[in-house]
Amino acid sequence: MNPTESKYVEKKNYLLRLAHSRELASRAAGNHLHAGFASEAEWLRCLKEDFPKFIPFLTKKCGLEFRGRVLEIGAGAAWLSAELSKLPKVVEIVVTDFSPELLQQQVPKILKLLKAHEGKITRTPADFHKLDFPDDHFDFVVCSAVLHHAASVPAVLRELRRVLKPGGRVVAIREPVWPLMKRKPRPNAPGRRAGAGVPLQVYRLEEYRDFFKRAGLELEARRVNLSSGMKFFFDEVVNGLTHARYALVATKRGRT
Repeated sequence: MNPTESKYVEKKNYLLRLAHSRELASRAAGNHLHAGFASEAEWLRCLKEDFPKFIPFLTKKCGLEFRGRVLEIGAGAAWLSAELSKLPKVVEIVVTDFSPELLQQQVPKILKLLKAHEGKITRTPADFHKLDFPDDHFDFVVCSAVLHHAASVPAVLRELRRVLKPGGRVVAIREPVWPLMKRKPRPNAPGRRAGAGVPLQVYRLEEYRDFFKRAGLELEARRVNLSSGMKFFFDEVVNGLTHARYALVATKRGRT
């Protein structure tokens, strides 16, 4: 193995029997990484131009200093880990997803495309409902558009708290949050489906606050605004009302 490349660690029997019934249906291996985008070209543009803006937002606007050992759950294309690997105080990143095929075949391409520091990165399949890592192991756990796929968000958050060191942080971005002024029923109302019998899950911010509290994590929800110019000021006004974009940053209290 080239020390400048990421390594892959195989794991067997890592999925809980029922935990991923929703996620496996909606994100089965072989599903296009650009699902939910208008085209593959638009997804690639976001990957290279829009998504990296989250790193200065999190470090400068939210005051987060990513360091030490980082875990990404539900990594998908692993663009977030690719960007975090470039930060000098991050020494190790474990990239996990339920799909071995995705981790083996697609993630290495994305890491190279984004010029990640691949030598810091280990790829391994994992079930975020029951992680195969020791207690108090990671300085940060991060995810992008992942928690709403969980069969039980509080159960996943409790597992993230377990593997975090005291003082460690959970950072969740790009979660769909239901805004205050939408009048139509939420997608996860009874009877609504996202296709293939998969229930959509869109939670209110108050529900996320409750999930984190039940997991023993102190949540601070930061409004996300990556716009510039006049659009920045417009988004500042309507964020939380007609649309809702937040970074969910939570802390495991205790001595470091």
